[in-house]
Amino acid sequence: MPHYERILITGAAGRLGSQLRKGLVPLASKIRLAGREPFGDLAPHEEEAVFDLVDMEATIAAIKDCDAIVHFGGAPLECEWQTILDSSIRGSYHIYEGARKNGVKRVIYASSVHAVGYHEVEAHIGVDAPVRPDSLYGVSKNFVESLSRLYWDKFGIETVCLRIFSSFPEPADRRMLWSYLSFADCVRLVEASLTAPRVGHTISFGLSNNKLKMVDNSGANHLGFIPQDTAEPFRAAVEAKTPVPDPTKPSVKYLGGWFCELGHPDDKPT
Repeated sequence: MPHYERILITGAAGRLGSQLRKGLVPLASKIRLAGREPFGDLAPHEEEAVFDLVDMEATIAAIKDCDAIVHFGGAPLECEWQTILDSSIRGSYHIYEGARKNGVKRVIYASSVHAVGYHEVEAHIGVDAPVRPDSLYGVSKNFVESLSRLYWDKFGIETVCLRIFSSFPEPADRRMLWSYLSFADCVRLVEASLTAPRVGHTISFGLSNNKLKMVDNSGANHLGFIPQDTAEPFRAAVEAKTPVPDPTKPSVKYLGGWFCELGHPDDKPT
């Protein structure tokens, strides 16, 4: 018997959302896909909700009859402040209000390494390290992590905030040899977050079982997530095609990588 009657996935058309659309099927009788455009052909177990997260009424309506929310919607990268404010900050507030008003008791949120991107790689931080965003995008992740903490303490809505590192089909550079999260492990992490008996308010790093351990994720062991993939099969090819990085560069020194070298996104090119 499925764990949930209905799960809502925001950002379901995105790179990770499309993987979750397939991977979470065993957990729910119905998967409601949320996006700004129609999804086209739907499987018998799928529903669609077409709306923009900035629309509070539409967001709350889309959450009706859902038992859990997998919130992967919002701005996917650093971009202009207005987009981050509307889609990631306002939009996430609308998600939590929808959860509160519709009686949803668990949210899985796609946070990011960029919430702590200005910690040095060598610091080997844990999930309880102070926030150090490396971008406005990272600031939006800090906001939602804090918002979700409030909704747990005040309203009893559990949240797992997943600080995802680099989730792609395969590692593209040397940094990803330690920051890689395979698509399959991403699905496993969300599944563990949805099925753990009690999560309260949990922060977890999203990483595969890579040889290089740059952070300590033991503070999220209660989720029961056991990554099964690793970046090691890609190491030789990645090292052959990419030069040894300069360790003094911010993109190498800090967890946030190249985000730490970005300027303000609203600055106009000179």
